[in-house]
Amino acid sequence: MAHHMHNSKSTKSLAEWLSYIESLHPKSIAMGLDRVKQMIDRLKLYPKFTIVTVAGTNGKGSTCAMLEQIYTDAGYQVGCYTSPHLLRYNERVRINKQEVSDDALCAAFEAVEAGRVDINGEVISLTYFEVGTLAAVWHFIQTGVDVAILEIGLGGRLDAVNAFEPNCSIVTSVDLDHQEFLGDTRESIGFEKAGVYRASVPAICGDTDPPLSLVNFAHNVKANFLRVHHDFDFTLDGADSWQYSAGEVTYQLPIPALKGAYQLNNAACAVCAVDSLQSRLPVTSAHIASAMRHVSLAGRFQTVSTSPHVILDVAHNPHAARALAENLSARRTPEGKTIAVFAMLADKDMQGVVQAVKEEIDLWYIAGIDNVRGASAEDLAAIVSEIAPEAKFKIFQNANIAYQQACIDVGENDKILVFGSFYTVASVMQSF
Repeated sequence: MAHHMHNSKSTKSLAEWLSYIESLHPKSIAMGLDRVKQMIDRLKLYPKFTIVTVAGTNGKGSTCAMLEQIYTDAGYQVGCYTSPHLLRYNERVRINKQEVSDDALCAAFEAVEAGRVDINGEVISLTYFEVGTLAAVWHFIQTGVDVAILEIGLGGRLDAVNAFEPNCSIVTSVDLDHQEFLGDTRESIGFEKAGVYRASVPAICGDTDPPLSLVNFAHNVKANFLRVHHDFDFTLDGADSWQYSAGEVTYQLPIPALKGAYQLNNAACAVCAVDSLQSRLPVTSAHIASAMRHVSLAGRFQTVSTSPHVILDVAHNPHAARALAENLSARRTPEGKTIAVFAMLADKDMQGVVQAVKEEIDLWYIAGIDNVRGASAEDLAAIVSEIAPEAKFKIFQNANIAYQQACIDVGENDKILVFGSFYTVASVMQSF
C-alpha cells in the first residue's frame, strides 16, 4: 500500500513523526534484538558500506566525531548516527557532518513504519531509539555512504545498533552509568559493552583497566582484540602534538581540538579504528592530522562565549565529572571564580558527580530539570551541602533562570560552567 508515498512529501511533519514514535512502545527502553532483527529482514537493511560501532560509558560522542571528521576529510561519503541530541533530532543523523533534512528523516520514518505493519496486519512493537536506528541505517543505504559510524545508545549487547554487523567495534571506557539496565558493577557493564565485539573483527578497547568480563568476551568470540597501552598506544609530545603507535605504524599528530587529556584516549581509539580499516578505506596521515585540528562537538567542555566566559559540558556521571574537574583545574586562574549552573537527572549518581568537581566550583547555581526523571533543585542542594558543607549555593527553578542570574553575577575574570546533564546544557544552549 505504502510504496507509492516515497516520492511525495511525507504525510506527517518531523515533529509529528517524533511524537508518534515516542508513543509506539510502553517502555522507553526494551532490551532485546529480536524485533529489530525482524525489521532488518522486512526492510532488507543489509548495508554494503563499512560500519564502525562505538560503545562506552564516556567518550563515545567524541570518538564518533573524530572518526566522522577523519573520513570526511579523506573524501569519503560518511554517515554518522549518534544520540542523544541537544537542540534538534536532526543532529542524530548526519552525512558528511551535515544534519539530514526534515524531509529525509520523514521519508525514513515512513519506510520504517511501512515495514512495522505487515500485510497480515502483524505489527512489530518498537521503541523510539529502535525506530531511529532503523531509520538512520535506511537513510544511509538510500544515500549510498562509504562508511557509517554508529553510536550505541545504551550498553552494547542488546542495543538496537548492535543488530547491524560492524567491520570494527570500539569500547571507549567502562564505568558506572545506567545501572538499572546494565548491572551495578564494572564487570557486568563491561560484559554488556563487549557485546559489540565480533569474531575476527577489530575490537578496540580504550579503557586502561578493562574489566575481565570485557577481555574474556573479546577472547571467547575470537575478536581481533586491540587494547590501549598494549596493542596501540599514545604519547604526549609537548604542548601541541602527540604520537600514535601500533606495531610498525606511527603517526605524529596535532592535539585534538576537543579539550582535555582524556581526548587523547578517544583520539587513539579513533586512529586505531581507521588504521585497522586501511585496506577497506585508505586514509593518509595528513587526513588524520587535519581531522584532529578541525574536530568539534557540542557540549564537550565547549566554550560558547568569552565575555562572559561560558563553558558547557554534558558530564553526568562521576567518571566524566572527574575529567571535567581536570579540565577546570588546568585552566584555573588565581583571581577568577567558577559559577556552576548545575542540574541533574535523579537516576544518576549525584553524590559521585558533586564529589568529583567540588574543589573546582566556587558558587553553585542549582536548578531543577523539567523532566519526570529530573532531580528537584532542593534535593540536589541537599546533596551539595552534605558533600561540600562549605559550598555557597543558590536555588533556581530551572537552568535558564539560573544561567541568566549567573550572567548578571559573573565578574570579568570569572567563568560560568553549565553541566550535570544533556538537558541542562540543551536548555542553556537555546539562549545562544
